[in-house]
Amino acid sequence: MAECIVIADDLTGANATGVLLRNSNYNAYTVLNSERLDLKLLSDSDCIIYPTDSRAIDKSIAYNRVYNVAKLLKNDNVKVYSKRVDSTLRGNLGCETDAILDALGDEFLAIVAPCFPEANRIVSGGYMLVNTVPLHKTAAATDPKNPVKTSSVKEVFEQQTKYPVASLFIGDIMKGKEHIADKINEFKQEGYRIIIFDCISKEDLDVIASGVIESNINFVAVDPGTFTATISRKLITPNEAQSKNKVLATIGSVNEVAKLQVDELFLAQKFYNVFVNTRELVESTDRRSKEINRVVNEIIDNCSDYEVCTVIGDGIMPENRLDLHSYAKRFNVTTEDISNIINNSLAEITYQILTKNYNFKGLYTSGGDITVAISRRFQTYGIRLLDEVVPLASYGEFIGGDFNGLNVVTKGGMAGDKYALNQCIHYLKEKLYM
Repeated sequence: MAECIVIADDLTGANATGVLLRNSNYNAYTVLNSERLDLKLLSDSDCIIYPTDSRAIDKSIAYNRVYNVAKLLKNDNVKVYSKRVDSTLRGNLGCETDAILDALGDEFLAIVAPCFPEANRIVSGGYMLVNTVPLHKTAAATDPKNPVKTSSVKEVFEQQTKYPVASLFIGDIMKGKEHIADKINEFKQEGYRIIIFDCISKEDLDVIASGVIESNINFVAVDPGTFTATISRKLITPNEAQSKNKVLATIGSVNEVAKLQVDELFLAQKFYNVFVNTRELVESTDRRSKEINRVVNEIIDNCSDYEVCTVIGDGIMPENRLDLHSYAKRFNVTTEDISNIINNSLAEITYQILTKNYNFKGLYTSGGDITVAISRRFQTYGIRLLDEVVPLASYGEFIGGDFNGLNVVTKGGMAGDKYALNQCIHYLKEKLYM
C-alpha cells in the first residue's frame, strides 16, 4: 500500500508533484477515473496522487471533495499526507487544508511550506515573492478565477481557514532542526493547527523537513510539491529500492571555516557522526589500528537508520589540534609525514566503511590532502568532473579502482560560506535519487 498520499486541487499540479516524487525514485500514480479506482491494484505504488479539480469551485464543495478523498485514502501505512496547493496561492487553500485535517483527526497539524525555489517562488518574512516581485503585484492578482490580493501567506490562509495559524520565519529556520521541532510542539500545545514556514531554498526545505520529523508530530504537508518530495525522501524507502542510498562524509580539515560548516550541517541534517581521535592515529601503529577499527565499527553498527554518516577528525575543534612539530621531532620525521599518517588513516577508515556497507553510494571529502589520500587508497585513476556544486566544490564520479563510478563531491576545507557543506550533502543526496 502507498506510503505517500497527495491530494491536489488540479490535475496539472498533481502530475507536477508526481514528477518530483518520481525523480526521487518513487512509483507515483495519478488517479484519473475515480469511479474505477481499485486500491488493490495500487499495491506496488509508493505514492497515490488524487486530483479533486477543486481550485475554482465553491469552497463548501471543495471542502467535501478533499474530505471524502482523505477519508477514502486514509491508512495506517501512510507516512506522508500531502495537500498540494498552487505555487502562487490561488484557490481554496484554507478550506481544503481544514478538510484534510478534519478527515485525519485532531492530532494532525498542517505544515505549510509554500515555496518552490526552482520556479523562483520563495517566502521571506511571511511574504511570497515571485521572481523577487511581491505576489500581489504579479499576474496572480488578476487571475480571472482565483485572484490573490495579498502577498502575506498567513493572510491568505486566515481568510479561509477555521483554525488558528502560526508562522515560523527565516530566523527560526537558521537555528536548525531542533529549534524548529521545539517551536512546532510549542504551537501544538497552544492550539495551533496550521504552521506557515518561510523558505527561500531547497536547503531550507531540507531543514524544515528534518525539524518536522524531529518534532514527532502527525502532519500534513501543504505545499506545491517540493516540500512533499523532500520529506518523503527522508521517511519513505521506494518499493523499487532494496535499501536507502547513503552518503559518507570524511572531513579532515582543521580550520574555523570547516568547523562553522560542520556546525551548520549538524543543525540541518539527520546524521550519525563519529569523531576520530587523531592523537591515537599518530602515537603508535597499534593504537592507530585500534582507533581505525573503533570508528569503522561504530559507523557500521549504527548507520542503518541514517542517510548521512560523517567521520570527522577531532582536530576540527581547536582544543584537540595536534602540535605536528612536536610529533615530528619525537619520531624524527617531518611534519608532512605526521600529516600523511592522519590523512592515510582517514582514507583507510573511509575505505573500510564503503567495503563493509555497499549502501554508501555517495562520498563527500573535505580537504585536498584527504581527497588525494582517499583516491590513492581506492586506487582511483581520476575523477570524471560533472558539475560545480558551490564555488570550489566539484561533483563527479571516481574512475577505475575499487569504487568505480562512486558519486563524489570534493571541497577545499576553507572554501564556501557556513552553508556550503550542507549544500554539498544535500546536492549529493539529490543526485543519488535521480
